[in-house]
Amino acid sequence: MLNKNTNEQVVITGMGIVCPVGHDVESLWQALLAGKSGAAKTTIFDASTFPTTFGAEVKDYHLAEHTANPQLHEYSNRGSGFVIGATAQACQQAAIDIETDQPADGIDRTRLGIYLGAGEGSVDNDVFFDAITEAWDAESHEMDWGKWAKVALGRMHPMRELEQEPNMPAAHIAMLTGARGPTRSCLTACAASTQAVGEATMLIRKGDADVIIAGGAHSMIHPLGVTGFNRLTALSTRNDSPETASRPFTASRDGFVLGEGAAILILESLTSAKKRGAEILAEVIGYGSSSDAFRVTDMHEDGRGAAQAINAALADAGISYKDVDYINTHGTSTAENDSIETKAIKAVFKAEAKNIPVSSVKSVLGHLIGAAGAAELITCVLAMRDSVVPPTMNLHDPDPQLDLDYVPNEPRKMPVNIAMNESFGFGGQNNVVIIKKWQ
Repeated sequence: MLNKNTNEQVVITGMGIVCPVGHDVESLWQALLAGKSGAAKTTIFDASTFPTTFGAEVKDYHLAEHTANPQLHEYSNRGSGFVIGATAQACQQAAIDIETDQPADGIDRTRLGIYLGAGEGSVDNDVFFDAITEAWDAESHEMDWGKWAKVALGRMHPMRELEQEPNMPAAHIAMLTGARGPTRSCLTACAASTQAVGEATMLIRKGDADVIIAGGAHSMIHPLGVTGFNRLTALSTRNDSPETASRPFTASRDGFVLGEGAAILILESLTSAKKRGAEILAEVIGYGSSSDAFRVTDMHEDGRGAAQAINAALADAGISYKDVDYINTHGTSTAENDSIETKAIKAVFKAEAKNIPVSSVKSVLGHLIGAAGAAELITCVLAMRDSVVPPTMNLHDPDPQLDLDYVPNEPRKMPVNIAMNESFGFGGQNNVVIIKKWQ
């Protein structure tokens, strides 16, 4: 019988990442501290005629380096492929066995769960567009669905099309690890992986699982994804300088840089971690969630939803805003987000707001959408480990209306005991996680 409502402490015992600046956690960290941008000209498809011709792509990633059985994941979408590498790394650090029928890591697989914030996979674009082209009747301006069916059914691979489903990355994690416990997927856009970590924490506290593989995976660098964000005027069009295009909190910010990748954290009850002798990297102490109930594209102008989520996380952690040492902001480099997020931080932190270092690693990583929050939470753990806060790069022309300490252009040595990570998604979903350095 499961021990429900245990109020277990939840700790982080493993981390892994595949992102535009590296395929492991230490590569990520070194790039952030050096301010080495992951943005460059788009190569996944020919974007030369798009308003935005660049993005933050994952380069030179090979699935076979992360799994002994790449054939099992042969038709994985880009997000699924990235999450396999991130999960393998995180499990290795947490001493969790993968790809074996007889794990010896002390974890009951029915108590090993998955909670992933993941987006939709891309369609098989070439076949999809071929089917449209061949089935379109230029004279009648109508589709010939008979021709569509002939092309689509003849050429589309069923497994490739199945990989459009947002739960597929979680399925690949299950195949890799043998996890048979509670499995959840959430699709709350840019807030998804922070939600996954927060709600996974709640499941472990309740006693529904001992260990949960949590995080996010996403890739929207494809023609439909870029078209959609360009139509929303959400992307930077600074095509002459991709590496400096993501410039949160500046006067010249003009949109975010679209990125891709996967980030995984192993969350574990303190009881389980101690029993297994796992190294504890940090403790998850607070989670808050809210909705703006405003617009699907913009945060509420007063930052009410963001402030509500921050306050909820502080209450869940049982701490005061004065206890927070560092805030990893959502910091997208869009005019609305950066202004409203600053306003929300001021509303909660009051006079202390200007004294707390806040920075955006999207200035280096780009925006990983569904994987963004988990990737940024990993940087919070590293900031605690090394007593250094990553900078907001490209902040050379500060917006005079934004007056917080954004840690401009250089990392800052300082102790970090408690860190807050903020994620705000399209649709008005707001999720905040607070972690504490493990003593």
